[in-house]
Amino acid sequence: MDTSYFGRKFGVMVFRDEYLRKNLFWKYVKHETLSEYISGINELLKRGWKVRAIVCDGKRGLFKAFENIPVQMCHFHQMAIITRYITKNPKLAAARELKNLVAILPQTDKESFSGGLNDWFFKWKDFLHEKTHNKLNKRKWHFTHNRLRSAYFSLTHNLPYLFTFYDYPDFKIPNTTNSLEGTFSNLKTKLRVHSGLKENRKKKFIDQILSS
Repeated sequence: MDTSYFGRKFGVMVFRDEYLRKNLFWKYVKHETLSEYISGINELLKRGWKVRAIVCDGKRGLFKAFENIPVQMCHFHQMAIITRYITKNPKLAAARELKNLVAILPQTDKESFSGGLNDWFFKWKDFLHEKTHNKLNKRKWHFTHNRLRSAYFSLTHNLPYLFTFYDYPDFKIPNTTNSLEGTFSNLKTKLRVHSGLKENRKKKFIDQILSS
């Protein structure tokens, strides 16, 4: 499940079956909220679908909201989070090493990645704990490499959900939302050809594509 926006006025939240390659349910939203995802899953259950697992972008609160359902954090969304923190071309050696570790996330296994992340932390933990004091007030300080710390803590926070596919091999859970990303990309490509559509006609066009 994921959401994509079409301009500033609305987005479409889609729930797709990976096995059937079919969009089961979608709705138009102003904001991508936890409550909208919860109501979407509940709607699927009401319609008789069994939700074996969820693949999502790791929006805050989603993991706890679906504690009774295996949840897989999309690897490419996780990689994008790390890039936002340390950039595509980090200057710090520690950041470059972390970037290289995250780059193999979609191809590696749970034990290798967890071990690599632990090794990285023990190598750079003193660096991560460095502090910068305020020149005017020595009592005030902040962590010198705060964005690198945030990148690391993002990985440790999401780690229990990065390898759900690995923990449930029989479910054949994908480790990315690529199937949906392809749907959104196709939608936007076709909508660009009809850029003059008003909102209601645009939604009818989206409905037709998603239902096909």
